[in-house]
Amino acid sequence: MKAPLYNQNLESAGEVDLNPKIYDVKPEAELIQHAVRIQMNNNRQSIANTLTKGEVRGGGRKPWKQKGTGNARAGSTRSPIWRHGGIVFGPRAQRNYELKMNKKEWRKALYMVLTDKVSSKNFVIFSELAVAAPKTKEMVNFFKNLSDKVAKSSKKFLFVLPKKDENIFKATRNLKNINVIHANSLNIIDILQADTIVTPRTSLDIIEKTYLK
Repeated sequence: MKAPLYNQNLESAGEVDLNPKIYDVKPEAELIQHAVRIQMNNNRQSIANTLTKGEVRGGGRKPWKQKGTGNARAGSTRSPIWRHGGIVFGPRAQRNYELKMNKKEWRKALYMVLTDKVSSKNFVIFSELAVAAPKTKEMVNFFKNLSDKVAKSSKKFLFVLPKKDENIFKATRNLKNINVIHANSLNIIDILQADTIVTPRTSLDIIEKTYLK
């Protein structure tokens, strides 16, 4: 497989070979959906936390004596049957939503979403990408030109870097439509949410070394 290669001025710089084991995999919607559901579950935080009878403040004193009042016996005003009492079977912060998926399946799903970006020509590869200074204005102009000339109609970009680049990170952190990620920490949801993937050529070797085993 081959893909067009561009320089930083968005001029053609030839072609680059793509490994068909990663970028030419037949998609299976069910497997991708399964991988997305697992990633969303594993990112989910259990925030809701109801209080049990022992955690609700108060209720230490017996509301009335055991016998002689005509009322049903009661030991605490924080019983679950009382107003403002504890909650039975309510959501707890300790709940674990984590699901598991074996690495072979997850990698295959990753190959599928990368294949989709390549086949739809939404995988833009540059011979080199460098930013001299962390200036957001220059990054805005770069992606505007990219959207006009190469990745037409694209609004959301995933910037895949081979290594940490402080200038690029600082120049893009205030841009809502650009997400920066490292090549060795790809995830399926970020790829699916982006209209176009933008990456220097060196990231391809890291992707292959990390995920093709």
